[in-house]
This record gives sequence, structure tokens and C-alpha cells, in this order.
Amino acid sequence: MRARRWIFAALFLLAWIGVVIWAAAPAYRDFRDFWADQELCDATGPDVDAQIAACTRQIDSGHRHGHDLAIEHYNRGIAWRAKGDLDRAITDYSEAIRVDPEYAHAYFNRGIAWAKKGELDRAIADYSEAIQLDPKDADPYNSRGIAWRAEGDLDRAITDYTEAIRVDPEYAHAYFNRGIAWAKKGDLDRAIADHTEAIRLDPKDADPYRNRGDAYASEKDYEHAIADYTEAIRLDPADANNFNLRCWIRALEGKDLNGALADCNESLRLRANDGNTFNSRGLVQFRLGAFDAAIADYDTAIARNANDAESLYARGVAKLKKGDAAGGNADIVAAKAIKPDIAAVSADYGITVDAAGANAAPEHK
Repeated sequence: MRARRWIFAALFLLAWIGVVIWAAAPAYRDFRDFWADQELCDATGPDVDAQIAACTRQIDSGHRHGHDLAIEHYNRGIAWRAKGDLDRAITDYSEAIRVDPEYAHAYFNRGIAWAKKGELDRAIADYSEAIQLDPKDADPYNSRGIAWRAEGDLDRAITDYTEAIRVDPEYAHAYFNRGIAWAKKGDLDRAIADHTEAIRLDPKDADPYRNRGDAYASEKDYEHAIADYTEAIRLDPADANNFNLRCWIRALEGKDLNGALADCNESLRLRANDGNTFNSRGLVQFRLGAFDAAIADYDTAIARNANDAESLYARGVAKLKKGDAAGGNADIVAAKAIKPDIAAVSADYGITVDAAGANAAPEHK
């Protein structure tokens, strides 16, 4: 009986000591507040300020140590990044790493923050550390591939995307990103194959359709390009670029110029000041024989970008076709000064100087 009393007394004493220690911590007076803050700190939601405040109370409470403390800094870093404060995010990720040097996710997320700041070398270093700590996580491979691609090292980018796919064969974004890299290297068949796989894995994402459409367009397979742009528009009808791309390819194909015109008009409704779309619509008007309208659109495209050699050359040809030899020649000479091979490029778009105007348009020296 006496032993039982001693056990109860000891348990009571321990509980009392725990309460005293808890009460001494400045940030909390109630267990419920503590656990509510932990839940809020752990889950990024729409109120990032509330999350930051909750994480800060957790950090300052004195109740978190070791990896648990690192998690609170990590979560607050995520909230700072969501708020757009990359410097504070990096500070918190760095503190999480200091507390727990084996925290792979902290390295990975710090790498993302460095990349957003344009510090690609630091981003690559952090992704590499994350990979070393957790080689079975596909995300750091994919993100390091994006960084390599931004630095112009397509071979390393492709190697990392391939490794991400090896780790996670269902990683749609890795296929998508590798497709972009293959296209930049000029390997359009591989680009199409990777975008096709990305579409199979995530058929509701418009981006692989658009990029596969670009690859088909580069191969002059206009029918498949238009089909892909059409699907991209169906999935994301608010993206002006998809309408502009379909407008351009329809103009090149020449089968549905009225449809092309409608696409460019919709693109400009969504994004009124886009010089690329004015250039595209200029091509449509040119191919319709509406040279005044074409010139007006090229005027606007050039006003958006004075170094737009394509618009300058096309406007020059349109002026020649209207009998304005002086204006046409001036535009063509200016275009060739910017891009010496612009005549050959424009010929692919159906914009050529006819025999009557050829002699009036001297080569740029």
C-alpha cells in the first residue's frame, strides 16, 4: 500500500514539474494553443501571415529541438517563399540545415529559392546536396536539370531529367522538361516522344500539347501542330499564346486564313499589347492580300519591338506591293541590318519580293 502511495506521489511530482516547465515558456500558456500552432505551421494555406506567426511562436516557445525545430524553420521558409520574400525563406532554410545538416528537403527548397533569385550555381549546389542525402527523390534531379538548362548545358539537363524519370517513371514534368531540352538540341523526334509521354501521364496539362505542337510546327507538320494547339486551347482557353501559335501556323498552312484571323483576334483580346500576335496577324492579313491592314499590324509589332526584323521585312514587302518603293526599300534594308538572312527566313512564311520589287531593294552592305 505504501509503495503504491509513493508511485502516485512520484507521478504527481513529475506532472507538477512538467506543468511548471511548460508555464515557464514565454510563448504558450495552453496545450491547445501549442498544438493548434503546430497544425497551422505544418500546413501551408491561403493565410501565409498566420502560418509565419504560428511557426515563429513554435520556434520561440523553447519546446522544439533538433529535427523538430528544423521542421518549424523549414515550414516558415516555405511560407516566406509563398509570400515572395526569398531572402527570409533562404534564412529559414539555412537555419533548418544548421540545426539538422541531413535535412534533404531544406537543401532542395533552398535551391528553389536560389534559382528564383537567379543564383543558379548556388541552386545547383543545393540540389546536388539534396540528391546526395536522398538519391531516391526525383524532384531535385528535375530541378537541377532546369537549372542546367537555364545555364545552357542541355546535355547535363537531359542527364538529370533522365535520372528523375529512372527514379520515378510516372514523373510527367520530367518528360516535359526533357522534351524541351531535346527540342533545343534540334532532336524533334525525341522531343515529340517525351511530350507524348508527358501527355499520357497528365492529359489535363496544356503545356505538353503546346510544346509538342511547336515541335510538329518545326517539322512543318502543320496538321498535327494545329491539332495540338487546339487541344491546348481546350484545356487552357485563357492562354493567349496558344491562340497566337495556332493563328501563326494556320497562316503558314494557308488553308483557313479566316480561322487564323479569328485566333489572332482572340489572342489580342486576352493580351492586347502582344507584339508577337500583331506580327502573326500581319502575316494573316498579308496572305489575305489586305496589305493596308498588314502594314498597320506590322507598325504595331515594330512599335513594341524596334528590332523585330521579321515585321520590318514583311512591312517592307507589303509596302512594295502597294507601290511604295522608297518605304519598302527602307524597311527591307533595316531588317537585313538586324538579321542578314531575313529574306530566306521570310520566304518560308510566303513573304517574298516579286520581280518588280526585287531590283528596287538593294542588299545591305
